[in-house]
Amino acid sequence: MLRRSAAVGIPMVVVASIALTEPALADGGICAGKNKYVTVCAEKPGRDGNPGTGGPKGGSGGDGPPPRWACTRTLLDPQPPTGSAAWEGHQPGDGAVYRKQCAWTESVDGYNVITTEWSADPAATTVDPAVLAQQAVDSMLLAGPAIASPRSDGTYTVGVPLWMWVSQSPTTWGPNTASASAGGITVTATATVSSVAWNMGDGTTVTCSGPGTPYTAARGMTPSPDCGHRYSATSAGQSGARYQGTATATWTVNWAVTGGGQSGRLTEVRQTPFTVSVGELQVVGQ
Repeated sequence: MLRRSAAVGIPMVVVASIALTEPALADGGICAGKNKYVTVCAEKPGRDGNPGTGGPKGGSGGDGPPPRWACTRTLLDPQPPTGSAAWEGHQPGDGAVYRKQCAWTESVDGYNVITTEWSADPAATTVDPAVLAQQAVDSMLLAGPAIASPRSDGTYTVGVPLWMWVSQSPTTWGPNTASASAGGITVTATATVSSVAWNMGDGTTVTCSGPGTPYTAARGMTPSPDCGHRYSATSAGQSGARYQGTATATWTVNWAVTGGGQSGRLTEVRQTPFTVSVGELQVVGQ
């Protein structure tokens, strides 16, 4: 004899048992598994061979072994959201939730029971979300600043304000988002440039928190409002008669386990070289 309840499986032959750690029938029956949310039970097979006493379609009868449940587990994809009862009080990243399907070994009609089961098996618990975050960052192909000014073909003047700015794209400025998955968890990371340090090649460094403001002729001789420099000497004595500079972008990467749980922050640095030709203002006498 079997008890029926509304759980997943067709046809269904289960008893839903909430928070039972050692499920069993009062008369000594057989229960498959110890899942907190769905427990599958059947009476012990009869010793007299009478049908209907050993499972959904009768037991093995006589003194043979009792009927058994054969179960398989597969990783749920996607994993349930944080707070789902399937996590059994755990957080994503602490383990994983599996789909558990059990079949009655002596059934001729394919009796199946499908439940969920949380597990802290090594394949899940050894996954470090921070490692997945780094894998996500590596897939972004982050690059150094895309320098728009100073131009490599330009000539600038001693004492005259030089405006610096960069072009913006997902790989050179952000935001740039990517995900990586393993062991039943997914980490999503978003990277954005937080600052650019301009080593001007003359011993000075200018740090700008933004991409800089593009120069227009209407600005005249005014300095940049957010990212600029003045050279105090020509580049004549430099290698190739040009100042050798670098623009170094600091990327801030915020990551989190999808669905909730752990989160963190990473820092990435990317660099782009540039050169500047600086000359003196020529005054033509009358």
